[in-house]
Amino acid sequence: MAAPAALAAQASRMEVCLHQTTVAGSDYVRSLDGCSRAGIRFIELIPAMVDAFLARESVAAARRALSDFGVRAVAGGGGRGVIEPNPERAKALDALKARAALYAELGVDRMVCPCLATERYPVQEFARTADRLHEVGEAVKPYRVVAMIEFTRASTLIGTLPTALDVIRRTAHPNVRAMFDFYHFWAGLSKFEDIELLRPGELHHVHFQDTPKIPRETYDNTTREVPGDGNAPLASILLALAAKGYRGPLSVELFWPRLQKGDPVAVASEIKTKSDAVLRGANLL
Repeated sequence: MAAPAALAAQASRMEVCLHQTTVAGSDYVRSLDGCSRAGIRFIELIPAMVDAFLARESVAAARRALSDFGVRAVAGGGGRGVIEPNPERAKALDALKARAALYAELGVDRMVCPCLATERYPVQEFARTADRLHEVGEAVKPYRVVAMIEFTRASTLIGTLPTALDVIRRTAHPNVRAMFDFYHFWAGLSKFEDIELLRPGELHHVHFQDTPKIPRETYDNTTREVPGDGNAPLASILLALAAKGYRGPLSVELFWPRLQKGDPVAVASEIKTKSDAVLRGANLL
């Protein structure tokens, strides 16, 4: 199990990380190999890829693979259905605990909990969200894992950076922190000036993507572009986050079939080259 905050400073600067979703057609070992050959030090795990590996191998083997390839798992997914009102929420919390326990064994100290709510809620329900998030924090606390609340562009409960920050601050739990997704931020209802609401050091993790050069009306959850290939003001956003003290992985999470079905080495190399170019252009590399 990772020591408290042992992985809190994953990088001394912003640095590209490969999200396993981007190479979802691959497998656990090939995704690590892709990172290693592309010169990417960090990876974000997804349950499907980890579980498929563990169906055949041990947790110790999963840890060894990370070490052998020189890649550090800095975050993991799997925290769905625990934020919004949900008749299956008790089961979702049990699944969250099990996933947090597994991640802790792999040396991962943080996991993503997206808010994917689609129902229309009365205003009073927003006030209750902090109570549910406190339960989330208590669920992962024994494993020394932080639950990171991800606002998502289509969410009807936590869909913007200001709402996420407000509910996390009201929750006031050390194991519940804020994260930032470039796509959900720029393609959603948040405004650029909302970044000013961040307190220094408050941001815990970042998903890094561009917005595609297609009509915004056609955007959906999957229409995310390789950094540098789209039209979002990436450099300006990066500099604004840097000014708020963010230093850490930039996890590139993409859904294009050409990437997910592609060779992990080629995909990781393309992402590393293009993301580094964006960072260099912002004088952050």
